[in-house]
Amino acid sequence: MPAPAIVHDYLTQRGGAERVVLAMMRAFPGAPLHTSLYDPEGTYDEFAALDVRPGPLDSLAPLRMHHRLAFPLLAPAFSRLCIDADVVLCSSSGWAHGVRTTGRKIVYCHSPAKWLHQPERYRTGGAAGALALRSLRRPLLRWDRRSAATADRYLVNSTAVQRWVHEAYGIAADVVPPPGGVDASGPREPVPGVEPGFFLCVGRLLAYKNVDAVVRAFRHIPEQRLVVVGSGPMADTVEAQRPANVQVLRSVSDAQLRWLYHRSAGLIAAAYEDYGLTPLEAASFGKPTAALRWGGFLDTVVEGSTGTFFDAPTVDGITDAVERLRSTVWNPDRIQAHAGLYSEGRFADRLRAIVEEERR
Repeated sequence: MPAPAIVHDYLTQRGGAERVVLAMMRAFPGAPLHTSLYDPEGTYDEFAALDVRPGPLDSLAPLRMHHRLAFPLLAPAFSRLCIDADVVLCSSSGWAHGVRTTGRKIVYCHSPAKWLHQPERYRTGGAAGALALRSLRRPLLRWDRRSAATADRYLVNSTAVQRWVHEAYGIAADVVPPPGGVDASGPREPVPGVEPGFFLCVGRLLAYKNVDAVVRAFRHIPEQRLVVVGSGPMADTVEAQRPANVQVLRSVSDAQLRWLYHRSAGLIAAAYEDYGLTPLEAASFGKPTAALRWGGFLDTVVEGSTGTFFDAPTVDGITDAVERLRSTVWNPDRIQAHAGLYSEGRFADRLRAIVEEERR
């Protein structure tokens, strides 16, 4: 079976969407991967061995280092890109679905563009960035909806995103959950200076991830420890706010991340998340999650079985959930079995079947 062409917004960071793209590439060996920007230092090392084809914007080094500077340029960049392939699979959080194709176009939507459809939660670039996004929002919304309408098939990662896609575009999408990101069977490497028994919070340090709220909550429970793994625009803010019982690790290897999950007491996930990836990563190590009752976490956390919920990212809500997480006796085997429902093999088989359906 020939591989489809694969398109992704930009490869400049290490996150859940980039892990999904790697799973797509493993499902379709030899597929070309088109993107707007590619920073090998900023994203996962595995991309270096793949056929990555960045666009003209990639020649501008400042955009590779700070992809948000490219936001006004990404819509025209993808609109100009035409891919000659019988099937094109677009991994999109707002841009890749705008590519033109000679064959069938499948869009795998991580979420309709947050800065367009959820501007009250997605803030970036400070006052100047907010002003620029406000001025561009109306024409970008028109472009976004036109681009969505060019797809032959829409796939989404969760039932929450399925609902948002219908609200934004009037499109009925199929839910194809991606696999958990970190392979629990891989090597583990201890992190110097971190003692086991901590709670873990993993995610990019962006406003809508609410990591700052988790850090503030742990100021009120000094007898418990928190390790935050992530970097991003709010890194300095989180670092300045953290009490003595909170450690911030801006960069860890996959082997160190496995060790952190394995030696943690559980995960705290407070983000407005499209797909609840980190609870599945924690579950693959038998660890429970306290998650915000919102979005993709509603699919990937089973209340009372693999974790617990809090209703708002507030100090009281988070501290109460931490206490419930700490005081409940969890069944690691049951938690791991839940994670097994989201295997990479299932994801690859479903994608391959869909590509063949569109090819026919």
